[in-house]
Formats: sequence, structure tokens, C-alpha cells
Amino acid sequence: MIALLQRVSEASVTIDGEMTGVIEQGLMVLVGVERGDTGVQADRLLQRLLTYRVFADADDKMNLSLKDIQGGLLLVPQFTLAADTRKGARPSFSCAASPEHGQRLFDYFLAQAQQQYTNVATGRFGADMQVSLVNDGPVTFWLQV
Repeated sequence: MIALLQRVSEASVTIDGEMTGVIEQGLMVLVGVERGDTGVQADRLLQRLLTYRVFADADDKMNLSLKDIQGGLLLVPQFTLAADTRKGARPSFSCAASPEHGQRLFDYFLAQAQQQYTNVATGRFGADMQVSLVNDGPVTFWLQV
């Protein structure tokens, strides 16, 4: 699984003119599922997201996690993260999970996040989403498990 996480001061997802997810300070995470990913990868990725130290402490060092600051977690499924862009002028999606497997694993990932953390918002798998955010820093990291 792949996560592109961005430390944000605010973020939201809108689908068909309706805001479906919104957070204040926290992490906006684009989530991609690759072929062969399982619940093991989803569980590991979630633990990393909740404990990844990207927020400043009193000394302005990145020593605090999402859990430490009790920030929001906005999870947005994004199929295109699994693209192979190494050659040509068009991405290949041969490494991406099938839509059925991708949705099943994203739904599992979301359910686990909601069980383990209280401030979780989400987009919708397969939807045409408009994502708005204010990247704080900017701070952006690519995690792959």
C-alpha cells in the first residue's frame, strides 16, 4: 500500500457539491492499493500514519505524531498512486489492485482507522472528488509498506 501524507492546517473532500469529509490540523492522506496488498499492509500503514512524527514539538522539531496532537485524519482513496511512470508519456496501472480488491482493502483500512482513532474523515472510493487543503510547511511524505 502507498500513502502520500501531507501535514495540513485544514483539508476537505467534496463529492457532487457535497462536503463529505473535513478536518482541521492533521494529516490528509492519499491512499493507493497495489496488486497483492493485504490487511497486513493496511494494518502496518495505519500504525505508521498514526505514529509518524511530523508535527513540531515545543523546540520546533518534528517529534510529535498525529496521536500526540489529536489532529484530524482525512483518508482519500487514490488509484493513480500505484501508477508506473518510469517510461513513456502515459502512466501504466499494471501494479494497481483491481477496483474490487482496492475498494475492499480501502474499506478495511478505513474501518480499522475509525476503530483505532476518533477523528477520521474520508473521501469515497471510485468517486470524482475535489480535495482542498492547506499544506502546513509544506510537509509531504511518501510511505509505502
